[in-house]
Amino acid sequence: MILMALEWGLAAMLVGGGIFALIGSWGLLRLPDPMQRLHAPTKATTVGVGAALVASGLGLTLTDGVISLQEALVAVFLFVTAPLSALWLARVHLWQRVPKDSLPPPVSGDWAVFHGADAADPAGRTGDGPAR
Repeated sequence: MILMALEWGLAAMLVGGGIFALIGSWGLLRLPDPMQRLHAPTKATTVGVGAALVASGLGLTLTDGVISLQEALVAVFLFVTAPLSALWLARVHLWQRVPKDSLPPPVSGDWAVFHGADAADPAGRTGDGPAR
């Protein structure tokens, strides 16, 4: 009885993870702005794949009694690389020749890496594009 409840819980986790991954993929296609499109795959898809990895690891533990290190390593890799890749994609987007007023507004303050055309960073680049 308990094993059946755990299997139902794992199945629900897999379905929920699939729904999150589907919503993240749909958001990647449907959101209008590149900065908004970064949010969908890095958040929803990470949660979706993370749920599938947790369900896979717990399922293996329940059926074989073995703790799988592969699922844990993939999850750590995913949770480290997805936010960092989104950060660098956002920075590249900001350093392109995109007018500052066309960017979505930040939650508070100003964009941390966007200095504007009059300010230069330590590498000698200005906010209106990469160094030439």
